[in-house]
Amino acid sequence: MASSRLPSARAPGEAQGGHVRTVLHIAQSSEGGVASFVAGLSAGQCARGDHVVVACAPDSRLSQAAAESGAETVAWRTTAAPGPGVPREVAAVHRIVVSVGPDLVHLHSSKAGLAGRLALRGSLPTVFQPHAWSFEATSGALHWASVEWERMGSRWTHQLVCVSEGEREAGVAAGVRARYSVVPNGVDLDHFAAAGVSAQARARSRLGIDPSTPLVVCVGRLCRQKGQDVLLVAWSRVTDRVPGALLVLVGEGPDHASLEARAPSTVRFTGDVADPLDWYLAADLMVLPSRWEGMALAPLEAMACSCPVVVTDVPGAAESLPAQQRSDALVPPENPGALADSMSRLLTDRADCHRRGELAHDHVCRHHSVRRVVASMSHVYDRAWAAWAAREGG
Repeated sequence: MASSRLPSARAPGEAQGGHVRTVLHIAQSSEGGVASFVAGLSAGQCARGDHVVVACAPDSRLSQAAAESGAETVAWRTTAAPGPGVPREVAAVHRIVVSVGPDLVHLHSSKAGLAGRLALRGSLPTVFQPHAWSFEATSGALHWASVEWERMGSRWTHQLVCVSEGEREAGVAAGVRARYSVVPNGVDLDHFAAAGVSAQARARSRLGIDPSTPLVVCVGRLCRQKGQDVLLVAWSRVTDRVPGALLVLVGEGPDHASLEARAPSTVRFTGDVADPLDWYLAADLMVLPSRWEGMALAPLEAMACSCPVVVTDVPGAAESLPAQQRSDALVPPENPGALADSMSRLLTDRADCHRRGELAHDHVCRHHSVRRVVASMSHVYDRAWAAWAAREGG
């Protein structure tokens, strides 16, 4: 019978110098951008020779992708919001850690950050990555409770990883005192590759989109965070200026029904899509009008495919764009007028969209490859182990 005592971590030399380092990722979200990030990071770590275990929802997109990359997967069932199930989720994390015996635990998003840190309480090197702060999604008493928890939870965090300087600054402003590292998001450049006019035509043929149609796509979960409600208000102004333009909302989420009920005929919904690659290739423009982010992954994927983007000026957005495009591709959040102006201006010159897409592709290749993320995260893990050892007197 396995002991319920949490295992001890090995030093970096023991974990890497002739031994395999065991990394346990615990992920709240098993779909969407966070899941894509964890899957890409896990694949890179497996390729480097680490023993990687991913705890996530069973039979999910993340579980499947992690297994295909060579990682082990274990089931961790959770809900996004805090509630009466938290003690059960904490106990499940404890059992998983005892069973896996990791050298380091990497927690992704707010619920994993809550359950994981309550279960570990600093007993193993712990990395927490919020992927956008929980308190940005809340208001009133819940907002302040979230802030207080993040302040308290930082005592059990040996490295807190932000995907942008903007996300780090938001944490500091909220009083979250931690050992911060900034590792910008990255994408798989072998999969999300540069495209041209011929690739766009082939993608449109596969998707049933006319070659002459001005096409905008929004890739993201259909929810308040991603701002598709603001986009629909803006879109009516775009079609007045760009006749024949089509907007496609790629993804699924809790707001699907309400958004579809108010959408005009020039808006199409795809539902859940396993791989948005063809939509990036087919589009003239990708837009993401988020209300908050850390650094959204979908715009980086689009730019890697030579598709220019328009995004709202939330944490991480400006950092993700080429400097030359920040003046007209970055708009204030919850401002449908500014969003419409930017989309309309770009859609009226599709040749310029192609040129902007080429510049965006070069920018992502230089600054946002997943290989860069894997290498940077290895250094973060070393710092986390050193901080844990210092606290343990090791």
